[in-house]
Amino acid sequence: MSSPPEDSSGALRCKRNDGARWRCREFASPGKSYCEKHLIQLMKQSLHRVRKGGKGCCSGEATAAGGSSHRDVHASVRVMKETTTRKEVKDGGCGSHEVASEDELGRNGILVRKHKRQLSTYDGEEFPCKDVTSVRDSGKSEFSSFELSHGKNNFRKEKANSAERQSKSAKHKRNHVLANGKLVEVGTPNKKDGGSLMCHQCQRNDKSGVVFCLKCHRKRFCYKCIERWYPDRTREDVENACPFCRGHCNCKACLREFVEVVPKELDASVKVERLKFLLYKVLPVLRHIQREQSSELEIEGNIQGAQLTEVDVRRIKLDNTERMYCDNCNTSIFNFYRSCFNPNCSFDLCLSCCKELRESFHPKGRECQLTSTYKNGMSSSFQGWSANPDGSIPCPPKQSGGCGIANLELRRTFKADWTTKLIEGAEGLTSDYKVPDSCSSEVCPSCYLNSNEVRQAAFRENSHDNFLYSPNATDIMDDAVDHFQFHWMKGEPVIVRNVLDKTSGLSWEPMVMCRAFRQTGANVKFKEETRRVKAIDCFDLCEVEINIHQFFVGYLEGRMYRNGWPEMLKLKDWPSSTSFEERLPRHCAEFIAALPYSEYTHPKYGLLNLATKLPEGSLKPDMGPKTYIAYGFQEELSRGDSVTKLHCDMSDAVNVLTHTSKVNIKPWQTKIIEKRQKQFAAEDLSQLYGGIDGLKASKKEILGCTSSQQCGQSSDDTTKIFNENCDSEKASGCNEDNNLRSKGSIMDRADSHLENDEKMEVAMGGAVWDIFRRQDVPKIAKYLEKHQKEFRHMKNKPVNSLVHPIHDQTIFFNAKHKKQLKEEFGVEPWTFEQFIGEAVFIPAGCPHQVRNRQSCIKVAMDFVSPENVEECFQLTEEFRLLPKNHRAKEDKLELKKMTLYAASSAIREIRELLLKLD
Repeated sequence: MSSPPEDSSGALRCKRNDGARWRCREFASPGKSYCEKHLIQLMKQSLHRVRKGGKGCCSGEATAAGGSSHRDVHASVRVMKETTTRKEVKDGGCGSHEVASEDELGRNGILVRKHKRQLSTYDGEEFPCKDVTSVRDSGKSEFSSFELSHGKNNFRKEKANSAERQSKSAKHKRNHVLANGKLVEVGTPNKKDGGSLMCHQCQRNDKSGVVFCLKCHRKRFCYKCIERWYPDRTREDVENACPFCRGHCNCKACLREFVEVVPKELDASVKVERLKFLLYKVLPVLRHIQREQSSELEIEGNIQGAQLTEVDVRRIKLDNTERMYCDNCNTSIFNFYRSCFNPNCSFDLCLSCCKELRESFHPKGRECQLTSTYKNGMSSSFQGWSANPDGSIPCPPKQSGGCGIANLELRRTFKADWTTKLIEGAEGLTSDYKVPDSCSSEVCPSCYLNSNEVRQAAFRENSHDNFLYSPNATDIMDDAVDHFQFHWMKGEPVIVRNVLDKTSGLSWEPMVMCRAFRQTGANVKFKEETRRVKAIDCFDLCEVEINIHQFFVGYLEGRMYRNGWPEMLKLKDWPSSTSFEERLPRHCAEFIAALPYSEYTHPKYGLLNLATKLPEGSLKPDMGPKTYIAYGFQEELSRGDSVTKLHCDMSDAVNVLTHTSKVNIKPWQTKIIEKRQKQFAAEDLSQLYGGIDGLKASKKEILGCTSSQQCGQSSDDTTKIFNENCDSEKASGCNEDNNLRSKGSIMDRADSHLENDEKMEVAMGGAVWDIFRRQDVPKIAKYLEKHQKEFRHMKNKPVNSLVHPIHDQTIFFNAKHKKQLKEEFGVEPWTFEQFIGEAVFIPAGCPHQVRNRQSCIKVAMDFVSPENVEECFQLTEEFRLLPKNHRAKEDKLELKKMTLYAASSAIREIRELLLKLD
């Protein structure tokens, strides 16, 4: 239809507008203010208001007959008839109006009669609001009672359709829906009263079937979306309570929502006891900081020839967003430090480096100990730079980053005597506190009585820690934190089962996460990350770029190289450009809600989490959550395994396995893998062991010929032993499985009540963990010094040098090396499998490694517990001694700063609670 002629005055135009710039260009109907189209829209709105005045369709009752609302309905129909009997006609742009043609009047009359019939269905029939499937007559499109067509062609079509409909039975003259398997007659559905067929998930109303929620009477989900996005839910489940009501809807809108998880509020007296426990544990670190500062203040007083207090030290105020690092060791600077007072030089030195620099001036200083302990790369960086005899420290030469002219003066960043006041306050509040003694009993009495809460993870002789505490999340009570503390203070890992059962049930399917990631990637700087990601190829540990959708397809279906060898990819700390909470807000809330022992693990309100005590607005360490998404393979491949190599975290950590996917390997690919494994074994024999003779000599040296049988073995026997352990990866995998599934298998939960099918499921976990005890670290270091060249790292080349055997993260103990480590040094890790919904708590200072047996999605978060704050402090010192270019060199935790703020917050909160209790 052509546009109406321009009307300069605007008096003849329709008055429909948006209140700003737009106004309808059509002519108004004669005697009306609006055009024909917008008059019909207004009448539809009026009809909707009339219907809404009744009880509503969801109640299943129609408006009472003869009421005022029905009079309004029929009045509206009469108005509609009047407005539809006239039609606007344009002739040569003159703007005149004539009565509509006889054909158009006849067609409009049909429409009005059809509309009356539809309204009559509401007089005595119930409007459905349950499971609805739209039924179309003979597959033809319905003719809307509110739609007007123009032109002869349209009229002929409508007339033919009308005649065809009139020839049908009255049953097929109306719309029908399928409600709980039964056809029910309805009129045109009222969208806002719950009759709309639009799916909440896909926002479409043309699907074959829709399920209405009987709980909220508002949301609808089509059959296809239920099957695709909620495969674990039936239509009946959605009908009783839809995903939106259950809190795990993964539609576009819901995935964008930010939800804050607040833990249950503790009783005031319980909080006081918990905070006293925190103060008791951080007091040793506070005293160490105080001794360090007092010693430096005393040295400065000797240099100046006067007795000084902290008030006499110049204070440099820093913004909350500033962070200072030592220019020598790259560790964070906290409170006292030395800085060059040359205005053209900004060299800063921490107190630890000042102490070591003075000790290196003497022949029996710490430098000699460092060189003997860490041979490769741990040497001192003080070459050509030394302290003065009076204890003052000159600025280092230019090649070391200084100016080489002035001396370094003592400065501070916090208030004077703050540490001293904190120690006095903490000692006063904990003077009568009795700390729980976990060392009085070697065996946990609760675990001894309840074998369902333990899992055997090691077979050490004369050891009481072979079993790990493994409670069910649904059985953990409010006072269960005491049981957790008993094992946590001993430095033992804890495995909590079924933590996802506590959540709303949001899907962790990779495609759902990918979809959520895309929906929050509207920002320009995130668009590229929503399309392509950087992954690590486990075969050569090189970085590759891949489409994110292709990565997740490989996660579910597997990938392989051209020669048939499995391709193992992994994403670490994804998403990388921003926080997990910002890019995946709903999944972040789901993860936090799943974590047990929220007093330790909650990232904002954890009462015993020192990381939550830093003030608002200050720079905080990145404690997570972070996702670790990687492919997996059931057996060890010997090359390219999907593993996280041996390392030690600076703080405590909790790791939850949220999703797994087993990739089926076809028989032809299995043959290729076995063939390649034999080739790799031959390469290892030649490159790592120097052939059969080298292997035999190595074994004699290691074992010391303790057994005459071992010393008398022939070359063929040695080859046989080697082949049994490393020749075939399949044999290696089976050997490992046999070790794990033998008598007293470490895969068993020590649950005598488990059924056979449950035990079979236990043997198919998602990831295998090896966690070593803290006291075994020196023995592990000695073993790696002997056998470092038997391991491969970057590009599958042998490891020729180690800066630090653990912090380098270049070593992975396979089944052969774990067995050899136990034979030589008596060291055995806790080895267990992690299943979906299990949270693994790893204490700080415990070296650990992980191998994925299936494609896995794991979410981890760091925290700092009072029990392990001293261990974290020791680890910070170890990382500080690493070379400057080392991957673990940076002090991200800022433990000293965190400890002081935690003590200050605890003291303030205890005093407030005591006032309330009094």
